Amino acid sequence: MRTFVAVDLPDRLGESVAAVQDRLRPAAGLTVTDPGNAHVTLKFLGEVDPDRLGRVEDAVGTAVAEAGVDPFQAAVGGLGVFPDLNYVRVVWAGFRAGRGDLTRLHESIERETTALGFDQESHEFTPHVTLARMNDARGKERVTRAVREDDPDVGTFPVEEVRLKESRLAEDGPHYSTVARFPL
Repeated sequence: MRTFVAVDLPDRLGESVAAVQDRLRPAAGLTVTDPGNAHVTLKFLGEVDPDRLGRVEDAVGTAVAEAGVDPFQAAVGGLGVFPDLNYVRVVWAGFRAGRGDLTRLHESIERETTALGFDQESHEFTPHVTLARMNDARGKERVTRAVREDDPDVGTFPVEEVRLKESRLAEDGPHYSTVARFPL
């Protein structure tokens, strides 16, 4: 099963995510994500054998407990891209509040899952919510202008748990389900 560890945005922020995506939508070559799936990935694990799932759940539970993060308020806003404005692949909204707590959770989860044999991340962790993916460069100028000139607020929400999620790929996009929850 294809898995990742995340913090989900509440459904009530779906309209705000969609409103920000609408600002980007006219850009050619851009595919927006489903606002109902909005989340911040703390660790992408990839394929996990169902026989190992219990060990993964234990590791994530330990990581969340050892991160020392209490429930907190997160604020999502602003725009950014990966890898950079010269070659846009992903357009995202960042975090105005909660970055430190999300980073501590990521680092602890990274430590525990790497000890289980999962690959260590090769890039610096940037807490973000993916809004869209660029399939080609036709709309790059519009996206670049939006990132430089727009500073949207998506909203705030309480972060009270981390979730182990399963991702099933389908023709209409990924479908996510929660495998396990880990309260802060």
